[in-house]
Amino acid sequence: MRYVCFFLFVIISACKTAGPAATGMPSAQNNVLSAGPAWAALWQQRAGEYKALCLQAYRAAGARVEEMRHQQTLRPRAIVTDIDETILDNSPYSAATALAGKTWSQASWEEWTGKAAAEPVPGAVAFFRFAAESGFTIYYITNRLESERAATLKNLQRCGFPQAENDHLLMSAGNSDKEPRRKEVAMKFEIAMLVGDNLNDFSDIFYKQPADVRNAKVDEIEQGLGSKYIMIPNAMYGDWLNALIPKGARPDSALRSAIRVN
Repeated sequence: MRYVCFFLFVIISACKTAGPAATGMPSAQNNVLSAGPAWAALWQQRAGEYKALCLQAYRAAGARVEEMRHQQTLRPRAIVTDIDETILDNSPYSAATALAGKTWSQASWEEWTGKAAAEPVPGAVAFFRFAAESGFTIYYITNRLESERAATLKNLQRCGFPQAENDHLLMSAGNSDKEPRRKEVAMKFEIAMLVGDNLNDFSDIFYKQPADVRNAKVDEIEQGLGSKYIMIPNAMYGDWLNALIPKGARPDSALRSAIRVN
């Protein structure tokens, strides 16, 4: 938590000292909701540290697949992965939206996904190709809507992701809980690994929980981190951010109150 809060504090401090003209940020004074994603998108696009973290995660995933491919199993094995910010980089959308002083909307999001223009997250294509060649079945579970299916498949195929086919792509019917779709895969396969940028990509124990509960429950999956659970960094958006906003609270005010300054 202290690192998230420090990150948001830096964002607000930068907006205060540099000003909109100097930073290229929207004129809304110290708007955490727009400033935060813009700085996070910049980090995702330009920081060598982001690339290193992604490569590190996918290297660990590859090492685990190498171990498992030599082990016998009674059931066929699958790897379940999220899409957005896990294997596809949508930072151009987040940056453009934030710099325009706007927040996410379904309409603008679908305008972006419809372009099928997202580039792969560093290390993702190579890892999933290796996993598929090693005999693992790949399932893509996303909270994109059915209306985004065709463009999503086009994007995955353009980037070279294996098994990017209708039967391997499980979209959302309006419910953000992925557990029913994971259970659907588990009926046919042993889920050997889950890859995501959101704890909800791993287990429903994190679903719609407040921040302190989510942090505490990380201990329950600690032994599987880096082997069964592969986490990809995403500071732009996610349930970690929603968890900081109490029901009925103003998002901007809630985020400000969550920031530690001492």
